[in-house]
Amino acid sequence: MTATAKISLITGANKGIGFQAARRLGAQGAVVLLGTRDPARGESAAKTLREEGADAHAVHLDVTDAATIAAAARYIDERYGRLDILINNAGINVEWPAGAPSEVSRDALWATLETNVFGLIEVTNALLPLIRRSAAGRIVNVSSEMGMPAWLAGSEMPAMTAYSVSKAAVNMLTVLYANELRGTAVKINACSPGFVATDINRGVGERTAEEGAEIEVRLATLGADGPTGRAGPGAAPVTRAGRR
Repeated sequence: MTATAKISLITGANKGIGFQAARRLGAQGAVVLLGTRDPARGESAAKTLREEGADAHAVHLDVTDAATIAAAARYIDERYGRLDILINNAGINVEWPAGAPSEVSRDALWATLETNVFGLIEVTNALLPLIRRSAAGRIVNVSSEMGMPAWLAGSEMPAMTAYSVSKAAVNMLTVLYANELRGTAVKINACSPGFVATDINRGVGERTAEEGAEIEVRLATLGADGPTGRAGPGAAPVTRAGRR
């Protein structure tokens, strides 16, 4: 690690878009910490990136487990003393196939919100003190156009109610955090990687994980003149067309 290397953490980073975002940041010289629920899979992913020349390390982090979140924050604090980039990439969609909102279950809502919303809040809050120490802290929340009422209004697309509600919350949280962080060096934005062929979409999609990672990394490396508090299809370059 060089003295100027950015320290980055990506949740859900052992595969898919998160892994490709880690690969891109590693290729740019950042230290990449791969937050993963499964330590073995995380280490395998980190090993792959190290073999490509990246300074990559696995960090056990389950966004639904407060103990692993706290442990990850302590590890980063003790080893690096700050965090420059946080990409809240971890997410789930349990509604497959999609159905009507009148059919959504409490269990589906709870499971989705626990990962996509509560987990994002807990991770962000635990790491925010470290991000505030950065000269140019960046937080990227991975969202979706499916969380935007204007995008869904009148749509004939089958509903993914729990997922859409969770991403609407992510968009709102992004704006609220940006308001809190106004006047600091921290920028926070939400993005949609698009309709990417990853596990969350059961391997179906119009874009590759590599393509989906591009917007995450672009927002994670914004310059001082970049936007903050942006979330929505009309907030280019913050979002990309498609769904996730």
